[in-house]
Amino acid sequence: MVTTVEISMYPFVKNFRDLIKEFIGKLTEYGEIEVHTGPTCTILMGDHDQVMNCLTEMTRWSYQQHGQSVFVTKILPGYEPT
Repeated sequence: MVTTVEISMYPFVKNFRDLIKEFIGKLTEYGEIEVHTGPTCTILMGDHDQVMNCLTEMTRWSYQQHGQSVFVTKILPGYEPT
């Protein structure tokens, strides 16, 4: 099943832009997941299990590397925009 996720990251640091760029860069390393960036969010599309695994790994990585951040997500299972 294809899943689409819209995610926005809000780090609790002054240099938040750098951390967001780093986070998006790490997301693009997941070759099996499509990553599309916009001015206020990033869109992930791919197999449901792979996308959810990516979110789990990346939120853990973010916390371990940079401390707390707020992540706002919208998850649309079974949706792939045409």
